[in-house]
Amino acid sequence: MPTSDKSISTYSALWRATAPISLNAFALPAPELAQFLLGTVIFHAETAGMIVETEAYLGADDLAAHSSRGHTDRTKVIFGPAGHAYVYLIYGMYECLNVVADVAGTPGCVLIRALEPIAGLPMMYQRRRWLGPPKGLANGPGKLTRALAITRGHYGCRLDKGPLSIRHWRNKPDFKIAITPRIGISQCTDWPLRFIFDGHPCLSRPL
Repeated sequence: MPTSDKSISTYSALWRATAPISLNAFALPAPELAQFLLGTVIFHAETAGMIVETEAYLGADDLAAHSSRGHTDRTKVIFGPAGHAYVYLIYGMYECLNVVADVAGTPGCVLIRALEPIAGLPMMYQRRRWLGPPKGLANGPGKLTRALAITRGHYGCRLDKGPLSIRHWRNKPDFKIAITPRIGISQCTDWPLRFIFDGHPCLSRPL
């Protein structure tokens, strides 16, 4: 796992070990983008983690997707160009980060469900008020946003550059992608749109 390499445990070293992703590269159908994002690294506020679990959400026919309710002030970013952040609040307390997929006018996004913490772990512990092992710092959509200080203030921001960025490894780790139905939803529960870094200890829920 990347965290076993102590040479990249600092924010600056991890930044050098990764490279930017062009905004156009995010313009994939949501299921494809969900797989593309596995193994990439999110950077924000002197903390960073590798994406190990994602879920794809589609358009009007996907009743579990916010975009199925149409174009609203809340969902407008999903109908825009790819590579931007869709951040929303659930249960009145947890913020969730999604990456907008596809082309402008075609709704789709990818929920980031879990990260492997790599850089800035002391800060993540402080933000989460967490006392357990590192694998529990960001193994859920609400946990990872709190660990990386991502909020609804990032709604609509570009993810190819800027303070909240997603980058890919210069030397991509080798792993297998496993596919399961999405979890934590009540509609379209059997759709196989959850993608995981198979066997990773930081998953929100193992196979």
